Amino acid sequence: MSLGTLITVAPTGAEHAKADVPQLPVTLEELVSTAQSCEQVGAAMIHVHIRGEDTKPSLDLGRLKATVEALRSETNLVVQLSTGGSVHDPEENRLRVLDAMPDSASCTMGTVNFGDDVFMNRWEFIVSLHKGMQERGIVPEYEIFDIGQLASLKRLLDQHGLPAGGHVHVDFVMGVPGGMPGDAATLVAAANALPEGATFSATGIGRTTLPVMFTALGAGGHLRVGMEDTISYSRGVPVRDNAQLVARAAGLAKIAQRPALSPDETRKLLGVHI
Repeated sequence: MSLGTLITVAPTGAEHAKADVPQLPVTLEELVSTAQSCEQVGAAMIHVHIRGEDTKPSLDLGRLKATVEALRSETNLVVQLSTGGSVHDPEENRLRVLDAMPDSASCTMGTVNFGDDVFMNRWEFIVSLHKGMQERGIVPEYEIFDIGQLASLKRLLDQHGLPAGGHVHVDFVMGVPGGMPGDAATLVAAANALPEGATFSATGIGRTTLPVMFTALGAGGHLRVGMEDTISYSRGVPVRDNAQLVARAAGLAKIAQRPALSPDETRKLLGVHI
């Protein structure tokens, strides 16, 4: 069990519309301001989706590079780009995300029903992401939407070697309609199926946020929170901003006697080049 807790903030995502959630950070200025406020209250890593001028999800490489540069300049956070994009983005655009050279990037380990849509992740695409990150020295975070995807992760490591940085870290994304439920029993089962030596973070979507958070802390895991995953702070109460969610996670981690890790401690944990 780690003596500290890595808190990742996922501030935007690709699902919520700015018109429906005015407090959602979608411009570069909003994203940098959000990152700074979240770092101040305990975040060590930021999981980034970007938006275009129209506030819709984008994988524009120029915008991605500018985002990585700005976050590195204005914060000390570990910068992780999503290679998921939206469920409609083609594979070539998702692979091109790596050319923005973030510290870390997501690598989803299988196809999953995503509400009414399908989040497609073919085996060949997963291998290309894994190898692309090895070649560039980018540390992956393997996103797990269902327990069976852990078997795919073990297959990937057996066939293609350890990731850049040498350490295996996963994020359990729980509570997505079509994926694994966000409850204690499922999280414990998933943690027990991890490759030897791996660490995990856990994300609870929507109303599963708190059950997943409490269980992850008790099971020695780390946390991802943010408005990508929930826009309700409690029943009937909208989230004010991402820092509110990070502060709650940091407070609970402190109560669990596993206080929030700093960005530099997180780099050491994950094998991110300093």
